Amino acid sequence: MPRVLEVFVVFLRLGLTSFGGPVAHLGYFRAEFVERRRWLDEQGYADLVALCHFLPGPASSQVGMALGLGRAGLWGALAAWLGFTLPSAVLLVLLALGVAAGGDLGNAGWLSGLKIVAVAVVAQAVLGMARTLTPDVPRLLAALGAAVAALLLPGAPAQVAVLLVTGLIGWHLLAADVPTAGAVPWPSALSRRLGAALLAVFALLLAGLPLLRGAVGGPALALLDSFYRAGALVFGGGHVVLPLLEAEVVPPGWVTRDAFLAGYGAAQAVPGPLFTFGAYLGAVSDVGLPRLTAALLALVGLFLPAFLLVTGALPFWASLRGHAATRSALRGVNAGVVGLLLAALYSPVFTAAVESSLDFALVLAAFALLELLRWPPWVVVGLGALVGGLAL
Repeated sequence: MPRVLEVFVVFLRLGLTSFGGPVAHLGYFRAEFVERRRWLDEQGYADLVALCHFLPGPASSQVGMALGLGRAGLWGALAAWLGFTLPSAVLLVLLALGVAAGGDLGNAGWLSGLKIVAVAVVAQAVLGMARTLTPDVPRLLAALGAAVAALLLPGAPAQVAVLLVTGLIGWHLLAADVPTAGAVPWPSALSRRLGAALLAVFALLLAGLPLLRGAVGGPALALLDSFYRAGALVFGGGHVVLPLLEAEVVPPGWVTRDAFLAGYGAAQAVPGPLFTFGAYLGAVSDVGLPRLTAALLALVGLFLPAFLLVTGALPFWASLRGHAATRSALRGVNAGVVGLLLAALYSPVFTAAVESSLDFALVLAAFALLELLRWPPWVVVGLGALVGGLAL
């Protein structure tokens, strides 16, 4: 239980301070769990990121769940999800209930400051991972090729294809490496039998909820089914889930288009995973349920597929990654992850945040604080918001 509480507290702090979207979240996680706490090594973290990029759902949240799982079992995975998700979910539900201030956040100076800090966070993550994962010319070329492909062919299917191709390159062209002695063990605390059961529950809910909804009906089942399906079928997470959610809630008349877009704008201004937008949609949905109940059902429904998939897949991934052929493929996949992060550093992170010379100067200053002076990310986040509010 002390470890479960530790996981919750650490992820709650990250949930309060992790601005910038999923790519930036991976940077925050790397700084916290690889560099500072040393729960796992760079290679293990990169392998974990690669796995979560292959699974449907929000990759950064799934990485957090897996880290919690390795630290404190299933309760640790739940604690990691709850801590990381709770702050932004509460803020968005308050907004939906009319308690939080609304208005146009697009031109807020403090929000611009947070976006600028996110550029520095992602740049530090790319640099740190590149040092370890692309130390030679073949892997560096694979990473650069992945970045070019991701920039020319945007979208989640293209990202999955890039990782598949770089994995095949690694399998055929890169010599297998063996995990070094003393490396932090892979974070998995479940048996294969339990993992298989969790994957079976995922498939059963995906197939069974629509049938149950048609047979039984009721607003609770309708809401749970719609949000579970959106969470189960989206690759890439984050912004990619928005079209699926809009298709589920706007045409039936649950949420107006204006309310949908207002919540999407607010979701950019809160820390933590963008999937907490589901809590907002549940709270504003006109489905005949109490608003807090609807918010909870929507939030759980949207995240549940990701939880079942990552906890179910990890026991098998843990053994596969020890095989020579798998590790050769992972060398290529890890290089591909670096390339995807490099592409994301440019678009959407850099292009959405840097609009002037002053913005770029602030990016350089934030990067220096993080990389050279080793300031904690949450301090730089707060400073970025303050400077943005005063100067932008």
